[in-house]
Amino acid sequence: MNNLNDPPNWNIRPNSRADGGDGSRWNYALLVPMLGLAAFRWIWSRESQKEIEKEREAYRQRTAAFQRDLEAKYHAVISENRRAVAHLSLELEKEQNRTTSYREALISQGRKLVEEKKLLEQERAQVMQEKRQLQPLRSTYLSFLEKEEDWQRRARLVLREFEDALTERQSIYCSLLLPRSRRLEIEKRLLVRASADPVAAELHMAAGLTDIFKHDTYCGDVWNTNRRQNGRLMWLYLKYWELIVELKKYKAVEKAILEK
Repeated sequence: MNNLNDPPNWNIRPNSRADGGDGSRWNYALLVPMLGLAAFRWIWSRESQKEIEKEREAYRQRTAAFQRDLEAKYHAVISENRRAVAHLSLELEKEQNRTTSYREALISQGRKLVEEKKLLEQERAQVMQEKRQLQPLRSTYLSFLEKEEDWQRRARLVLREFEDALTERQSIYCSLLLPRSRRLEIEKRLLVRASADPVAAELHMAAGLTDIFKHDTYCGDVWNTNRRQNGRLMWLYLKYWELIVELKKYKAVEKAILEK
């Protein structure tokens, strides 16, 4: 039996002439289709074999390419995992170093807090001791301070009365309708009281009033209705006298304690 890949055997002999002419024609008639079929089978077998070999080669190439791609991806994944592991190892080392630093800092801070606590306790004990020593002095201070409060209340009342009078005086000065004589009368009354009142005399208010009457010429705008917006120097003197009252109170207390 012939192999399909082998070419067809063309050595076909017709029957002998002993069968007659009709038999020879019949054999030749059958021979042609058989030869055509054999040739077709041979050609088809060759083409099929080529297609099989082609597909087999293509499959082998695809398999090889797939394997190469798979190996490349595998190596890429391995490399990426190695880089990730290296990065995580580095981060872990950094975190461990940071944790160690934090632990050392906490230990140092704890020691520092213990030392500061001891110092605070010592300072507190010292303050409590000084407080016990100063308790009698504090009682004396409060006693003298209470006595000076009465003088300070009287001084503040005097300053309030002078403030009202100076505000009225400046309003008359800035008015275009009120008479000048009224302003002069208020100035005269204030100077007399500044010389006669003990509190005003102690604050030396007469000299300040003279300075105000001579130099305080400031007035608000034409349509101003707020009398406290008139004058500038007078308000500075009033603030100055208030500070003197406060200062005199503490100086008097200090003097009384030192003399005691």
